[in-house]
Amino acid sequence: MTELLRYQIALSLIKGIGPKLARNLVAYVGDVKEVFKEKESTLAKIPGIGPVVARSIKSSDVMARAEEEIDFIQRHQIKAVFYTSDEYPKRLSYCEDAPLLLYIKGDNYLDGKKVLGVVGTRKASDDAKINCEKLIGDLAIQFPDLVIISGLAYGVDICAHQAALKNNLNTYGVLAHGLDRIYPSLHRNTAAQMVEQGGLITEFVTQTNPDKPNFVKRNRIVAGLVDALVVVESGVKGGAVITARIASSYNRDVLAYPGSVSNELAKGCNYLIKSNIGGLIEDAQDLMNSLGWEGDKNHNLVQRIIFKEFNNSEEEVLYDILYKNKEMTANELSLESNFPVSKVSASMLSLEFAGLIKSLPGNAFRII
Repeated sequence: MTELLRYQIALSLIKGIGPKLARNLVAYVGDVKEVFKEKESTLAKIPGIGPVVARSIKSSDVMARAEEEIDFIQRHQIKAVFYTSDEYPKRLSYCEDAPLLLYIKGDNYLDGKKVLGVVGTRKASDDAKINCEKLIGDLAIQFPDLVIISGLAYGVDICAHQAALKNNLNTYGVLAHGLDRIYPSLHRNTAAQMVEQGGLITEFVTQTNPDKPNFVKRNRIVAGLVDALVVVESGVKGGAVITARIASSYNRDVLAYPGSVSNELAKGCNYLIKSNIGGLIEDAQDLMNSLGWEGDKNHNLVQRIIFKEFNNSEEEVLYDILYKNKEMTANELSLESNFPVSKVSASMLSLEFAGLIKSLPGNAFRII
């Protein structure tokens, strides 16, 4: 098995041979080992190879490098999954430019019933973080086996991973570098938790730096692993928009949160919506409706069971009203509940201390 893995890693390291060409090459010669044993003249005649690439295959010293990688993955309990393996993620396997080989640290539960990608800007606003946390929290109640995929980057990505961990969902970070490092290093503790409740995934060998071109390659893996992709907040030129375009090309559902036309960090989402790449959502129910996901019919009951911090029935009533409306002022809550504003204000303060709501300017409140 180790010998076969050496050939598989070596094939992924040959310069000038991408995933598509490598698959064709293996199909022509019949076996990954034969790629390295075949005559140079024979290799040169294979469509897409030619004499230059054939010479590279025969002269490249990738076997020694593959040995180094095997030593590393064995010492660190990392799985190396080749595209022909039954363990290779099924959704990703249908993408013609999917990586030849994936390195996975943690569990390999990537073929779950429902897999959702959640991505966005590295400079996420407070609203984006709230939307991200609430979306994943609400979906976790409905779908406890949901898997969350993102890129471990600053902003929306790390918010998605942490929200998944908080709600006991498996979550996977797709990296733009090898598994010998974590970038950004600030997310090292979260990454360690993810290995215990999901994992880390990359197509890159050790000693690979997180260079800019690698992030685009990383994005296609995120897009290929999921059933649907949610863009929470992004500028027009953001990596999340690139990921959304790739996901759309893979026939994945793309969903996006709208934002103000004057907000630069909302323009990417607005672009996706108005160009019909992404569907507009405002909450988990919109996502479920768009994707045809049927959740727990006892949703409200589950909500009440989870949130045991209510001190009285007034708090529970007000929380339920705010949950349905997302954001309301104290006066609006008073009118809806028939409670005096003084009782509403006191209850809201108690709910805020319990970590269930957030106060906003203008004596308004929002669900967390």
